[in-house]
Amino acid sequence: MGLDLKPILSPLQIKFNDLINKTVAIDAFNAIYQFLATIRGPTGELLANSKGEVTSHLSGLFYRNINLISYNIRPIYVFDGKASYLKLNEIERRDEIKRNATQKYEQALSEGRMDEAKKYSQATSVLTEKMIEEAKLLLSYLGIPIVQAPSEGEATAAYLTNIGLAYTSASQDYDSILFGTKKLIRNLTISGKRKVPNRNVYIDIALEMFYIEDILSKVKLSREQLVDVGILIGTDFNPGGVPRIGPKKALKLIQQYSRLEDIDIDHVRDLISEIPYKEIREIFLYPEKPSITEIKFNDIDYDKIIQFLCQQKDFSHERINSALQKVIKKDANQIRSLDNWL
Repeated sequence: MGLDLKPILSPLQIKFNDLINKTVAIDAFNAIYQFLATIRGPTGELLANSKGEVTSHLSGLFYRNINLISYNIRPIYVFDGKASYLKLNEIERRDEIKRNATQKYEQALSEGRMDEAKKYSQATSVLTEKMIEEAKLLLSYLGIPIVQAPSEGEATAAYLTNIGLAYTSASQDYDSILFGTKKLIRNLTISGKRKVPNRNVYIDIALEMFYIEDILSKVKLSREQLVDVGILIGTDFNPGGVPRIGPKKALKLIQQYSRLEDIDIDHVRDLISEIPYKEIREIFLYPEKPSITEIKFNDIDYDKIIQFLCQQKDFSHERINSALQKVIKKDANQIRSLDNWL
């Protein structure tokens, strides 16, 4: 479901050039799910090699990160740890959506309704342990640091921005804002154009930047109060939030009453009492933090990438080599070291 803060936020549109020489902490699971949803074949099927192994996630990770590196952008990928028990309902809800979407996809495919099949296929993505390990392996060959979060990846990405190890965090979800990231960028791992639902129209996808200080100043709330707004709307830890309360109404309620406990509307107060809001506040305001003091970027390992993607996963040697040329020094014909960009 994700936290719907969009109606009350105003992003700043930026360009890739604005991130040159910047370190970006990317929510790994969020990015990989985007690749699995969008990088598919003509009938909505996942890309796979001759052995039937899924390669959509590897294609997205390789080409998108090569593009970032070519802009001298330094990505860090933050992987989720153990989920809070409060997130189990949301996980089950997502699994049910995938099961339903899979049934609709297969039916549409069998009936030749290809446009509908493609639409349903995007909601069927399942991230397996094998995919996660392959993603980490490829990222290591690209010289990109991997950070293992103790719990929520977005919380750790936000933490990296606060201790100066990252300039911004990157995710499609807005939870990073409640976790206190200094800056959030959306659409970093998405490229090209996006089809408008139910219309044969495509729009450009722009990079969106959110500054938490600007957000709090605009809505005239503290981060603690913004967390309460999120709880009213609905987070991964209380899907659906309070019925009939959307982002704008939630904002007005907290602006008026300051915190959830003080809302003096009987039916709203009764519904709030059914939510473990104090625990959810703790998750956002005091998340588990990793023990990390530095981030090390390494050289790209050209040979291992060729061996892994081309020899093991059947990627085109010509296309992989062509992409790698973007980050090869013209004068020395060697892969550019990310450490030299610090």
